[in-house]
Amino acid sequence: MSSTAQAFRLTAATGLHKGDRAYQQDQVEVLIHQRAKGCALGIVADGMGGKSGGRKAADQVLLTGRQVFERFVPDQDDAGALLQQLVMEAHLMIKLTAITAEEEPHSTIAAFLVNPDLETWVVHAGDSRVYHFRGPDLLKRTSDHSFVQRLVDEGKLSEEAANTHPQSNLLTGCLGTQTDPPVTLWQIDQLAFGDTLLACSDGLWHYFTPKEMGAIVHALPPREAGEMLITKARQRARGGGDNLSVALLRVDALK
Repeated sequence: MSSTAQAFRLTAATGLHKGDRAYQQDQVEVLIHQRAKGCALGIVADGMGGKSGGRKAADQVLLTGRQVFERFVPDQDDAGALLQQLVMEAHLMIKLTAITAEEEPHSTIAAFLVNPDLETWVVHAGDSRVYHFRGPDLLKRTSDHSFVQRLVDEGKLSEEAANTHPQSNLLTGCLGTQTDPPVTLWQIDQLAFGDTLLACSDGLWHYFTPKEMGAIVHALPPREAGEMLITKARQRARGGGDNLSVALLRVDALK
């Protein structure tokens, strides 16, 4: 029986922590559609660019997300096109805010849009990620637009070595740069009961294997899972942690 033949419940949560940085430049939100039940948009944005620039860039991603989602009509509009529009509109708005910022503002984005029939679309630019877990098992994750990911793809670096590489924070694509950001879309035909979507910044995923993440999101409800991930990331950072943010959404059968 397909998931949509039975009633389901979406449970969502977000988590945000400044880490050991002086400023919070990450932003995160899960939006529930006002008119379409079972429709949600999750967004993580990791801003870069000085004291004010990075935060302005991340704020702009969320503001654009709210605006495009407010206009979205699930049974008429293309969800993939909406996410593409979100990336490009936010990119242009960040470039406009650069005029008043002290440094050139940039931002990553990792977002997922769940339709009422549980068809889901994912988009990302930069090194913020979206993971799709079925129970504790990772089905797929986004592939970073970064220098070290390119080395991994070319077989020149292992995933483990990429985490500690001195140029691990060098991005090959994000929002607000002179060149247009990559718009990498991924479609999930239908989420199943027990599935979890997790979007997060590199300040979080840097400290976990997918297996550890999967065990946590499977064992705990989204809010508690988010709290545990942030707590463990903070412990493992040992005083040198970046801003970190996470958005979680789980699908369960309505009993």
